[in-house]
Amino acid sequence: MVGKQKNKIHSVARATLRDARISPQKVRLVLDLVRGRQVEPALQILQHSPKKGSKIVGKLLKSAISNASEHAGADVDKLWITGAYADMGRVLKRYLPRAQGRATKIRKVASHITLTLGEQ
Repeated sequence: MVGKQKNKIHSVARATLRDARISPQKVRLVLDLVRGRQVEPALQILQHSPKKGSKIVGKLLKSAISNASEHAGADVDKLWITGAYADMGRVLKRYLPRAQGRATKIRKVASHITLTLGEQ
């Protein structure tokens, strides 16, 4: 079968942040904004986003860019965000005293965030 070949994006670099003290649900909202975009517009979006996760993801994206340029020798202008996901991390369980001798559980969740960069 002969046809047009699409421009494939090859994975170049990856950066991972483990046990970030923010819930994966909140981080996924930010990751959905930048997934599939070029690096420069993604940094601009993260810089102007008011969410807490945008600062964390911005630092992680800069780390991934640095990994790509140092280890893989990739051109920064041709980098795209090919993969971005957040998984559940460790959960710290705490208790808060309440009325009449009771206690309520408090779950302090963390997340593992991974960004993958590719070059077109």
